[in-house]
Amino acid sequence: MRLRLWLLLAAQLAVLRGSSVLQQTPAYIKVQTNKMAMLSCEAKISLSNMRIYWLRQRQAPSSDSHHEFLALWDSTKGTVHGEEVEQEKIAVFRDASRFILNLTSVKPEDSGIYFCMIIGSPELTFGKGTQLSVVDFLPTTAQPTKKSTPKKRVCRLPRPATQKGPLCSPITLGLLVAGVLVLLVSLGVAIHLYCRRRRARLRFIKQFYK
Repeated sequence: MRLRLWLLLAAQLAVLRGSSVLQQTPAYIKVQTNKMAMLSCEAKISLSNMRIYWLRQRQAPSSDSHHEFLALWDSTKGTVHGEEVEQEKIAVFRDASRFILNLTSVKPEDSGIYFCMIIGSPELTFGKGTQLSVVDFLPTTAQPTKKSTPKKRVCRLPRPATQKGPLCSPITLGLLVAGVLVLLVSLGVAIHLYCRRRRARLRFIKQFYK
């Protein structure tokens, strides 16, 4: 009884600034109702014969805040529970330089800030605390919705009509016309010569038969 009253009085008089000697992880944890929570306190000094105490503060730190002694870890006795604490829910065990507070079947009323502490001579050394929130339902992380990007409309210019076949330039047309004229003149000359020869032949035949 004296130990409990002394711890509560010392915790209320101590300045809870947190120390680098005791490093608590995580700083904040959210656990679903009836699940298990594990809070870690790592000591940066040798604690061969020293005790680690775990306290709970149910409201924000202030001069009037109340600290509840939960349990301590002793090198010979193991876990030593505080008064009016459900022993089956709380256990403290050591893993090298880490002292772990194990809470099972947590309830919303277990929410608060949990501090680990060592008692020196004469000062008290606190960790920076771990805030535990017990909720009925854990928030689910919503998947980011993919925004559909509108397709860009591409304006296509009308293609110019392509002409089939070879292109006729003025020079080519002139050569074609000249060629046609030459052919016509040659044809006319050939016909004229053919007619003259025929006439000459007919005259020769008429003279021969006279």
